[in-house]
Amino acid sequence: MAGWLKNVLGRITGAHEAVDWEEIEATLWQSDLGAPTATAILETLRSKGLSLHSENVLAAARAEASKYLPEKGADLTPSLEGPFVILMVGVNGTGKTTSSAKLAALLKSRGQSVLLCAADTFRAAAVEQLKAWGEKLGVEVVSSEYGADPAALCHDALAKAKRLKSDFLICDTAGRLHTKSNLMQELSKVKRSLAKLDSSAPHEVFLVADTTTGSNAVVQAKEFHAAAGLTGLILTKLDGSGKGGVAVAIARETGILPRFIGTGEGAEDISLFNRASFLERML
Repeated sequence: MAGWLKNVLGRITGAHEAVDWEEIEATLWQSDLGAPTATAILETLRSKGLSLHSENVLAAARAEASKYLPEKGADLTPSLEGPFVILMVGVNGTGKTTSSAKLAALLKSRGQSVLLCAADTFRAAAVEQLKAWGEKLGVEVVSSEYGADPAALCHDALAKAKRLKSDFLICDTAGRLHTKSNLMQELSKVKRSLAKLDSSAPHEVFLVADTTTGSNAVVQAKEFHAAAGLTGLILTKLDGSGKGGVAVAIARETGILPRFIGTGEGAEDISLFNRASFLERML
């Protein structure tokens, strides 16, 4: 999927032929960069009097996107004061459970101890999926019966992580529509339950964002940030039709930055965000 915009421009124009403004505008809108970013790119091209060749459009797009993306995603390091707690949130189907397992695998590969919490107690399949990952990775999974209180389960999981002196606790919460206020309020309850054992927990709240969902992911990010106080993004499905531009739109409109990217279904298919390689892949 490397160079989505580059490939599209190549099909429209060829290597050295000029293109018209309408084609460029339509192409930028399709890239999920968001209207403000697409508009800024066009204004840059116009203000500099640049001809609309592929290389000029790509350079302007990369320069504009770079304003909002970090050079590298901030990594995770264990806390000296107890388990480092990560809360995974997002809508249904974005890949939260798989991303939780991948993150656990990454941390374990660094020699750090990890405990997983199956806090999606409303879907038996999600609990079983995380347990299967835990068995495969050799990582213990804390779970409860179907329909149990997620906040209480996360509290118990943190208590266990403390007893085991685990470096990390990753809580995989249920997928929830950002438009359902009662479900969003439940995330606040989970955070309060964790804070009873550690006033600084959770230390990270990651929104798992599906890059194939386009501009709707920006709305999701705003709502989840209001409910749970997001600290970063995990971008998924970049190996499919996801263009990745939504990361720029989210960063520009909310200030929430990408931390990790997922590019496949394997445990190893996760990496720390890198702006240069991401932009090459995206544009």
